[in-house]
Amino acid sequence: MTAPAYDFFRARVLRTHRLSPGLLRVVLGGPGLDAVATGGRDQRLKLFLPQDGQHEPVLPDVLDTDWYPRWRALDPDVRGVMRTYTVRDVRRSPAEVDIDFALHGDLGPASRWVGRAAPGDRLTVLAPVVPDNGGVDFRPPPGTDWVLLCADETAVPAVAGILEWLPAGTVVKAWISVGDPADRIELPTKCAAEISWLTRPSSLPAAVAAAALPTGTPYAWVAGEAATVRDLRRHLVGARAFPRSAVTFTGYWRRGTSEDALLPAA
Repeated sequence: MTAPAYDFFRARVLRTHRLSPGLLRVVLGGPGLDAVATGGRDQRLKLFLPQDGQHEPVLPDVLDTDWYPRWRALDPDVRGVMRTYTVRDVRRSPAEVDIDFALHGDLGPASRWVGRAAPGDRLTVLAPVVPDNGGVDFRPPPGTDWVLLCADETAVPAVAGILEWLPAGTVVKAWISVGDPADRIELPTKCAAEISWLTRPSSLPAAVAAAALPTGTPYAWVAGEAATVRDLRRHLVGARAFPRSAVTFTGYWRRGTSEDALLPAA
């Protein structure tokens, strides 16, 4: 039998750190977190957060590979709030996991939890325990000459992970859209990266459409609001003639819709 690539961990908030007005780092600790693995780049995991008024998230009694239908069967107003985030860093001694959150105010249970997060707050994490897992989407194929990154603030943690992971000298063109100029943070990298920050209402698709791009075989990674991601992908595979296989695209969120509304059937 193949060992599972993911496991559940009971965790608590150790501390928080404001990276910018709109980006908050939450450092998690807890028993067994030293087993959490990461493939780097845009590695994702699931967080289960308590509902308003709860001390910890309500989850099924048994947390195994068949957890999802049992979680879906729980009362939506009671069960733990499940959200997807990017692993920003993992440390072993002590065992800590960093998650960077884009702050959006009091827009739902996850936003409220993050805005009030304090040391000791409890949550549950479904995280990878092997580095090569299905939670990494950024996978440039062999022969890639240069990389295009397009993102909004919700994907900044993933962009940061990608830029840290790429080999020195990799040619990268990146555009990042934020709502506040103060949300432009340092993104350390050994790449030959040209990073352009846009402040809305400047259009991310328009900026990319107007840009001169490098020659050679490209690989594009696009993440953020779903409609913007769709428009960027259409431009890249249409006007820019990128091969479809060379464009990885993910809608991290959809305007006017919570992640709960996008859950697949049990």
